[in-house]
Amino acid sequence: MSADLLKRKAAEAALCLVEPGMKLGLGTGSTAAHFVELLAERVKGGLDVVGVPTSEMTRALAEKLGVPLTTLDETPALDMTVDGADELDGHLRLVKGGGGALLREKVVAAASRRMVVIADQAKDVAVLGAFPLPIEVVRFGLEATRRAILRAGDEVGCRGTVSVRQKDGHAFVTDTGQVILDAAFGAIPEPEALAERLSRIPGVIEHGLFIGLASDAFIAGPTGVEHRTRAAI
Repeated sequence: MSADLLKRKAAEAALCLVEPGMKLGLGTGSTAAHFVELLAERVKGGLDVVGVPTSEMTRALAEKLGVPLTTLDETPALDMTVDGADELDGHLRLVKGGGGALLREKVVAAASRRMVVIADQAKDVAVLGAFPLPIEVVRFGLEATRRAILRAGDEVGCRGTVSVRQKDGHAFVTDTGQVILDAAFGAIPEPEALAERLSRIPGVIEHGLFIGLASDAFIAGPTGVEHRTRAAI
């Protein structure tokens, strides 16, 4: 079974949680795109929902497929966000930001009563960190911020490289106009400690460690879809 089909299976499982009248956060990335596509089919069938996209890419897809949209300014409290993850562990801690939308994703998730993660089983890991940790930073003082991130990692036993994300030969620019540093630390033994230290750095806008936000995860593998909940951890 292909990874793409597994992603769709996970998205299908999360769709079962959607009820009429819900205000939904719509995630970013290939797995979240499956959810938006499936949601659009339900909307065409009469389902009454409204979504807040976490990126311009998701906004364009939702508009194309006819999913009604709003903003957090108009609708500041959401019922549920459905989003993918680059990694998740057994405690529903996540690494996100591979698609470059981690800031908006975290803002939307925090505004939601429930965050549901959808992923194929390759994203389910024992220890976070194989996927480089995305960190959105301001451009001013970029090298000073990069070095501060290296020091923060070193304080909690995370050592590796921190580099500016590139796209088409130039620094990747987020929807908010900033840049991303990818921290290839390897294993992150204490995600909470690293998150706390990164948040202290003035040049860091937000980091891709999502801790205490996800309430559910649907993880698809060849034998089916596992529904993992924070309450059961």
